Amino acid sequence: METYHSISDESMDSLLESLEALVDSLNDKQYEVEYHSGVLTLYLGDKGTYVINKQPPNKQIWLSSPVSGPKRYDYSMEKGVWFYARDGKTIGTLLKEELEVSLGVAVDIRVK
Repeated sequence: METYHSISDESMDSLLESLEALVDSLNDKQYEVEYHSGVLTLYLGDKGTYVINKQPPNKQIWLSSPVSGPKRYDYSMEKGVWFYARDGKTIGTLLKEELEVSLGVAVDIRVK
Protein backbone atom coordinates (compact mmCIF):
# COMPACT_ATOMS: atom_id res chain seq x y z
CA MET A 1 0.00 0.00 0.00
CA GLU A 2 2.93 2.32 0.71
CA THR A 3 4.12 1.92 -2.89
CA TYR A 4 0.64 2.78 -4.19
CA HIS A 5 0.53 5.98 -2.15
CA SER A 6 3.99 7.04 -3.24
CA ILE A 7 3.29 6.44 -6.93
CA SER A 8 -0.23 7.85 -6.93
CA ASP A 9 0.82 10.97 -4.99
CA GLU A 10 3.61 11.65 -7.48
CA SER A 11 1.20 11.09 -10.38
CA MET A 12 -1.46 13.38 -8.92
CA ASP A 13 1.15 16.09 -8.25
CA SER A 14 2.45 15.92 -11.83
CA LEU A 15 -1.10 16.01 -13.20
CA LEU A 16 -1.83 19.06 -11.05
CA GLU A 17 1.28 20.83 -12.37
CA SER A 18 0.38 20.05 -15.99
CA LEU A 19 -3.23 21.16 -15.60
CA GLU A 20 -2.28 24.34 -13.72
CA ALA A 21 0.16 25.25 -16.50
CA LEU A 22 -2.55 24.60 -19.10
CA VAL A 23 -5.14 26.72 -17.30
CA ASP A 24 -2.63 29.54 -16.76
CA SER A 25 -1.70 29.52 -20.45
CA LEU A 26 -5.35 29.79 -21.52
CA ASN A 27 -5.97 32.87 -19.37
CA ASP A 28 -9.72 32.22 -19.13
CA LYS A 29 -11.38 33.04 -15.81
CA GLN A 30 -13.94 30.26 -16.19
CA TYR A 31 -11.16 27.62 -16.16
CA GLU A 32 -9.77 26.51 -12.80
CA VAL A 33 -7.87 23.64 -11.18
CA GLU A 34 -8.25 22.59 -7.53
CA TYR A 35 -6.61 19.83 -5.53
CA HIS A 36 -7.91 18.97 -2.07
CA SER A 37 -7.77 15.75 -0.05
CA GLY A 38 -6.64 13.61 -2.97
CA VAL A 39 -9.28 14.96 -5.37
CA LEU A 40 -8.15 16.97 -8.40
CA THR A 41 -10.89 18.96 -10.14
CA LEU A 42 -10.52 20.71 -13.50
CA TYR A 43 -13.33 23.19 -14.17
CA LEU A 44 -13.74 24.12 -17.83
CA GLY A 45 -16.88 26.26 -17.68
CA ASP A 46 -19.43 25.21 -20.30
CA LYS A 47 -17.04 22.48 -21.53
CA GLY A 48 -17.58 20.50 -18.32
CA THR A 49 -15.65 19.34 -15.28
CA TYR A 50 -13.04 16.62 -14.88
CA VAL A 51 -12.62 14.94 -11.49
CA ILE A 52 -9.58 12.76 -10.81
CA ASN A 53 -9.10 11.03 -7.48
CA LYS A 54 -7.14 8.32 -5.73
CA GLN A 55 -8.91 5.10 -4.74
CA PRO A 56 -6.58 3.43 -2.20
CA PRO A 57 -8.78 0.38 -1.49
CA ASN A 58 -8.53 -0.60 -5.18
CA LYS A 59 -5.05 0.86 -5.73
CA GLN A 60 -6.45 2.86 -8.63
CA ILE A 61 -6.91 6.40 -9.86
CA TRP A 62 -10.44 7.21 -10.98
CA LEU A 63 -11.29 9.81 -13.58
CA SER A 64 -14.67 11.27 -14.39
CA SER A 65 -14.74 12.99 -17.78
CA PRO A 66 -17.49 15.20 -19.23
CA VAL A 67 -16.62 13.65 -22.61
CA SER A 68 -16.05 9.92 -22.04
CA GLY A 69 -17.54 9.34 -18.57
CA PRO A 70 -15.97 7.44 -15.65
CA LYS A 71 -12.81 5.37 -15.93
CA ARG A 72 -10.69 3.42 -13.44
CA TYR A 73 -6.93 3.39 -13.98
CA ASP A 74 -4.55 0.71 -12.75
CA TYR A 75 -0.81 1.19 -12.47
CA SER A 76 1.59 -0.89 -14.54
CA MET A 77 4.90 -1.22 -12.71
CA GLU A 78 6.41 -2.68 -15.87
CA LYS A 79 5.48 0.31 -18.08
CA GLY A 80 5.34 2.98 -15.38
CA VAL A 81 1.90 4.24 -16.46
CA TRP A 82 -1.70 4.44 -15.26
CA PHE A 83 -3.84 2.63 -17.84
CA TYR A 84 -7.52 1.85 -18.40
CA ALA A 85 -7.87 -1.93 -18.67
CA ARG A 86 -10.74 -1.85 -21.20
CA ASP A 87 -8.84 0.02 -23.90
CA GLY A 88 -5.22 0.14 -22.65
CA LYS A 89 -5.13 3.95 -22.98
CA THR A 90 -3.15 5.87 -20.35
CA ILE A 91 -4.70 8.60 -18.24
CA GLY A 92 -2.35 11.18 -19.78
CA THR A 93 -3.25 10.17 -23.33
CA LEU A 94 -6.99 10.37 -22.64
CA LEU A 95 -6.69 13.81 -21.04
CA LYS A 96 -4.47 15.11 -23.85
CA GLU A 97 -6.84 13.89 -26.58
CA GLU A 98 -10.02 15.13 -24.93
CA LEU A 99 -8.63 18.49 -23.82
CA GLU A 100 -7.13 19.25 -27.23
CA VAL A 101 -10.52 18.71 -28.86
CA SER A 102 -12.45 20.63 -26.18
CA LEU A 103 -10.03 23.55 -25.94
CA GLY A 104 -8.76 23.69 -29.51
CA VAL A 105 -5.11 23.99 -28.44
CA ALA A 106 -2.13 21.64 -28.13
CA VAL A 107 -1.97 20.14 -24.65
CA ASP A 108 1.01 18.72 -22.79
CA ILE A 109 -0.03 16.39 -19.96
CA ARG A 110 2.72 14.81 -17.90
CA VAL A 111 1.96 12.00 -15.50
CA LYS A 112 4.82 10.55 -13.49
